[in-house]
Amino acid sequence: MESYSFLMYLAVILISTKVLGLFSRKINAPAVFGAIIAGIILGPSVLNLISFDSQDGIFIETVAEVGVILLMFSAGLETDLNEIRKDGKASFVAALIGVIGPLIGGTLCYLQFFHTTGGKDEMLKALFIGVSLTATSVSITVETLREMGKLNGRVGNTILGAAVMDDIIGIIVLTIVSGMKDTSISIVTVLVKIVLYLVLICILLFITSKLRPFIERGDEKRRIVILAVAFCFILAFVSERYFGIADITGAYFAGLMFCTMKVRTYISRRVEIASYLIFSPVFFASIGLKTSITGFDLHMLLFCMALLVIAVITKVIGCGLGTKLCGYSGKEALQVGVGMISRGEVALIVAQKGYQYGLVDDTLFAPIVLVVIITTLITPVLLKIAMKNNDENAEKTKI
Repeated sequence: MESYSFLMYLAVILISTKVLGLFSRKINAPAVFGAIIAGIILGPSVLNLISFDSQDGIFIETVAEVGVILLMFSAGLETDLNEIRKDGKASFVAALIGVIGPLIGGTLCYLQFFHTTGGKDEMLKALFIGVSLTATSVSITVETLREMGKLNGRVGNTILGAAVMDDIIGIIVLTIVSGMKDTSISIVTVLVKIVLYLVLICILLFITSKLRPFIERGDEKRRIVILAVAFCFILAFVSERYFGIADITGAYFAGLMFCTMKVRTYISRRVEIASYLIFSPVFFASIGLKTSITGFDLHMLLFCMALLVIAVITKVIGCGLGTKLCGYSGKEALQVGVGMISRGEVALIVAQKGYQYGLVDDTLFAPIVLVVIITTLITPVLLKIAMKNNDENAEKTKI
């Protein structure tokens, strides 16, 4: 007899993520973490109501995969290339050092705590822990800077540009590490595939730019949204199937191809409706559903604390040093570094892909999620402290 439990699963997920999301907003935390907490409560850590082992659970996991693809497509659509061009050099240097620092720090942290024998699989796990710390979610920082009236300043523009760049660099590193997981494929083959993939992206960017007048004539028409989303799914499929590159990378590049067009706003608005109604809540809940804290012993707690310290320090020092090298003052460099601490959605997406690739197991998944949650919660507080001196100096100047 066919089961219809997936309908109840969906209903419970949607209601619980919304309720806890609203509660998160009440305490000035992002709604996404309410959704993750909902997943943790529904999953094996607390109530164990929803499992991915059944057919209904597999359906929920598939919906979550569509959700993450739409999220990355939306991230590409919302990328402001003009912001990246402003202070582009400082943003790139900050992003590059801000990726290298967490990558090395996370890798060494794993090797130190688990004393591995140096086998390939263990080294890949160690590298993935580092990769999971590289991404930056700038949404919380943007909101904080907007409230303080600092979003369009030099520091705000640099943070925006660096956040976009280090996400792209982080995803490329994830692609290389995940490609090395397959023992039948050499690193040379992986690198060749990445080069060919980038060539394909350049060709598609050229084609879409030539088709821009035709595409923009479809503004405010539903067919353009359908075609754009279909293009997103096709590129995500081609990326994963033929190039061994994460489907989220293809979805992100698909969004980038429309981000400078007049149709961007309309596409983004329509995709967001489908995303927030069902797909995104299921994705963020699935993160919590896969997080098991039942076996969280003292050793794992210490590992989580060490990972958190590394996540904060490497971003502050790495991104701060990058901007300092580009002529920023010490205060500005500190503010950029603090603004890059938050990991958020992108890091969760990377963790999800690592889980699927077998680069991280249930034991390691929980510390990553906890680090993501804590870094995102503390960023607004630290950023306000870092920006406070500027406000005090401004007041003194007025006096």
